[in-house]
Amino acid sequence: MSMSATLALQIVVMFMLVGVGFVMFRAGKITMEGNRTIGNILVYLSLPCVIVKGLMVERTAENAIGLAISAVAGLLALIVSAIVARLILKKDAIGNFAATFSNPSFFGIPLVISILGQGPVFYMTGFIAFMNLGQWTYGVSLLTGEKGRVSVRGLVTSPFFVAMLIGLALFVFQPPLPGVVTSCLDYVSALNTPLAMFATGVYLAQSRLSDAIHRVGLYKVILARLVVSPVVSILLLGLLPAEFLDLKLAVLIAQACPVGLNVAVYAQLHDADYVYAVETIVASVLFSLVSIPLVVGLAQMVW
Repeated sequence: MSMSATLALQIVVMFMLVGVGFVMFRAGKITMEGNRTIGNILVYLSLPCVIVKGLMVERTAENAIGLAISAVAGLLALIVSAIVARLILKKDAIGNFAATFSNPSFFGIPLVISILGQGPVFYMTGFIAFMNLGQWTYGVSLLTGEKGRVSVRGLVTSPFFVAMLIGLALFVFQPPLPGVVTSCLDYVSALNTPLAMFATGVYLAQSRLSDAIHRVGLYKVILARLVVSPVVSILLLGLLPAEFLDLKLAVLIAQACPVGLNVAVYAQLHDADYVYAVETIVASVLFSLVSIPLVVGLAQMVW
């Protein structure tokens, strides 16, 4: 089976999980308060465990170089996304946030595992770290219109930052961990994708697609997030040597993912257009069923 077909099947599985969340919410079995609890589990528990687990690899010169290159590539990919979003969305704050920041943590990681295995998740950690940093800084400035207001204390105590520090310490010092600890990490990390897809299903259940199809900004977000940014990234990543193929694919899939769930979280927190934010998530997830396999297929042809 081709890589694109494998990705498409994995995305179908994730859509089925979205459907579970949709049905559970409509049936009253998941409430809005329950969905907030799911969000807390994702942000404060499962995602940090995924990041830590992703960095638990053998410390070799090859891995150290790969981590450095993937971090730089991830940063450049995010800069590309921000520029593309600004050019296409202009002054649309929600649109810029949505088009700039993808969903590699909850959507990209299972896709990478499905075609490349657990190992290349290691190359996504830098992207995820810079993305969260960007959301806390550039993303918030978009929604509030206030530039430069960043809580350093809030940043360094955030779950993703702490997880990165723990993961890097494990990578550098290579301490032996008891089997019960690694097993616990495995179990908690496994919660990441199903819970995130349940939350997406709840967002879908709250949206009115009949109203969303008339919003022009939504199509611009999809164009920037799922088409233009990934295609530009294919060209940039193509500059890396062929031996970094797994690294390039991991970063590309992270870049090609639909809009991240945090656009709705931050929109609600800063009194921005929450409904529009939810619509960008739902629409981009739906279109990603087609766009991600096509982007990866294009990359295989170009590289």
